Amino acid sequence: MQRMMFKSKIHRATLSGVKLAYEGSIAIDEALMEAADLLPSEQVDVLNCNNGERLTTYVIKGKRGSGTIELRGPAARQGYAGDPVIIVSYCALPDADARKHKPVIVRVDEKNRIVS
Repeated sequence: MQRMMFKSKIHRATLSGVKLAYEGSIAIDEALMEAADLLPSEQVDVLNCNNGERLTTYVIKGKRGSGTIELRGPAARQGYAGDPVIIVSYCALPDADARKHKPVIVRVDEKNRIVS
């Protein structure tokens, strides 16, 4: 049996912007991607803490050290710059591994700098 498990999250990041004229995705600062073990094109859920929206999209690499958390394309309609969001990734694990799995949680400040 495979279990879908919470793999990692970037907790309470701040949307740095939205860009409607794009094919669609969420751009994330490359340093944050590495800290949260996210790869380019990886599927994530984005939970907007202001409006309750929850969307599924994929990650694209943002400029390292920029603090970029930017909704792009149709996803840009789901939030505004300044909205707090939680970005969550998942993984499928065999039952035995799932029971031992520990997710990665990246906490950031209001400028999307890693604090823990």
